[in-house]
Amino acid sequence: MQTFTLTIEGRPVTASQGDTVLEAALSNGVYIPNLCADPDLEATGGCRLCVVEIEGRKDYIPSCTVEAADRMVIHTRTTQLQEMRRNVLELIFREHPRPCMECWRRKRCSPDDICLRNVEVGDRCVVCPKNERCDLQRAADYLKLKRYEFKKTERNIPLDTRNPFYARDLNKCIMCSKCARVCRDVRGVMAIDAGNSGFASSIEGFGNRPLVDENCISCGACISKCPVGALFQKDEERADREVRTTCPYCGVGCAVKLGIREGRIVSVWPDSESAVNHGYLCVKGHFGIKDMVHYPDRLTSPLIRRGDRFVKASWDEALDLIASRLGSYSRDEVAVISSSKCTNEDNYVAQKLARTVLGTNNVDQCARL
Repeated sequence: MQTFTLTIEGRPVTASQGDTVLEAALSNGVYIPNLCADPDLEATGGCRLCVVEIEGRKDYIPSCTVEAADRMVIHTRTTQLQEMRRNVLELIFREHPRPCMECWRRKRCSPDDICLRNVEVGDRCVVCPKNERCDLQRAADYLKLKRYEFKKTERNIPLDTRNPFYARDLNKCIMCSKCARVCRDVRGVMAIDAGNSGFASSIEGFGNRPLVDENCISCGACISKCPVGALFQKDEERADREVRTTCPYCGVGCAVKLGIREGRIVSVWPDSESAVNHGYLCVKGHFGIKDMVHYPDRLTSPLIRRGDRFVKASWDEALDLIASRLGSYSRDEVAVISSSKCTNEDNYVAQKLARTVLGTNNVDQCARL
């Protein structure tokens, strides 16, 4: 891919053909506030936070909508640009809860802290699912936003918890439309879209019906794209560490990021860097892994029949028992059953073991999960 050099904030950076100015800046460690931009979605320039000044052009341009070019000179932090962004954020915070920005404490509370403010429980930093991971919070911190000249508009929209896997808090929605765009343009479902206009604008199902009555497939893509706390998983806990692994539900090999806390899986997210699933999962991969792994009746060790009941055994004991008994059966008395949860490569090895080592053609693969 062809690369070229442009100048951002006085230093030369390298970009690739087709990169937007925003992508070029972010990939080179230059933060430009943005709320509606996403590499998987067509740019709209809707939030107006990523505006930049490009030498040779008169207008301020949203950096997510303009393609980077060779020898382009870009300014991202001029006094005028920062003031414009603060004005935009003030308008957004007119309809968004802002106690996390107005708290009298100098340091924002972390998720495990105790809130000492006299505010409604639902507005506290410590209970917001996006606390310390919020793009709006990051932009406000970057711009050092401290004034709020516009009177707060209370929306008082009831929390929608009817979906079994996630909840919607439209009081926190900033109308970036990323959830609706990924549902329509990437997943091809179109369960939600922007409705109404002006202060009555909202993301909703057809005819303002709840998502549980729509054709939502609960893939969780909308949650992954939401930059604030308007969409969040139910029962998700803050993780102490993260583990990258592969979803075990089928043989596709989707990469996932497991949030681990005290030895338990507390969250599951798609790995955006995976070449297999490109940052997306199905409903089972996104919401089923945690319950499957920690299901109380799940088998966690081999079982060996002793008399009329099964007892727990070690893997070495179970494998030794199988190896010792296999030789007493003819090849027609032995069968190998594999699973569609395995990869194609694993199933190939299983049938190879059956035919070349055990000498049997009694091989099957269970396609039902």
